[in-house]
Amino acid sequence: MLEVKHLVRQFGGLRAVDDVSFTLRANTITGLIGPNGAGKTTLFNTIAGMHTPTSGKILFQDKSIGGLPPYRIYRLGLARTFQIPRPFAAMSVLENSMLAPIGQAGEYFWNNWFNRSKVRGQERACRERAQEILAFLGLDQLAGESAKNLSGGQQKLLELARVLMADPKLILLDEPGAGVNPSLLVTIMDKLKALNSRGVTFLIIEHNMDLVLSLCDPVLVMAQGKLILEGPPALVRSDPRVLDAYLGGVE
Repeated sequence: MLEVKHLVRQFGGLRAVDDVSFTLRANTITGLIGPNGAGKTTLFNTIAGMHTPTSGKILFQDKSIGGLPPYRIYRLGLARTFQIPRPFAAMSVLENSMLAPIGQAGEYFWNNWFNRSKVRGQERACRERAQEILAFLGLDQLAGESAKNLSGGQQKLLELARVLMADPKLILLDEPGAGVNPSLLVTIMDKLKALNSRGVTFLIIEHNMDLVLSLCDPVLVMAQGKLILEGPPALVRSDPRVLDAYLGGVE
């Protein structure tokens, strides 16, 4: 699904991502952990097109995407969420979701004059699809609510809903559990598992080790811009470097 080969992203004299290589298999949920400043978000941003690689390669389904702009990568089927959701606050949950699909005819003003039936048909299908996704994520009762009134966890579910509207093959999730209450976190984990069973592949940055070790396999560990370990949760849980650096030495 995704191959990262000797990837380097440098800012001046700082190598935020330093010769990182790994492969993501399709239909997996991969965790990415490491202390603050390890380079995780920079790695995400480089894969998603927000940064241009200094060197190295990024292949998505055998297509080179390193250096492509984010919108082109998004159209290829690789989408991402952000640690801090930024919905359109004054718009409803349903309206936020309906903005996401690619290539809507109504985006071109002339279609609203000369091809109204096509615009109406696409909008109807888009609304139905959005309602299905919101129901799947448990947000259907909030479809008419302004996005600004959602809790932090609900906004993260809305962010996931908007991504799902594009029908991606791979989703990069940036700390889906941060600031989420425990009951809603369980809901998010269950939805990710269900989506994975339907063929969606995930790469997840997360500091909640319980979430990572129960949900993700394999797990990638970064420190100081380098990938220091890759393996199943049991290996990560028992590796002395991980225990010392990330788990405080407590099993």
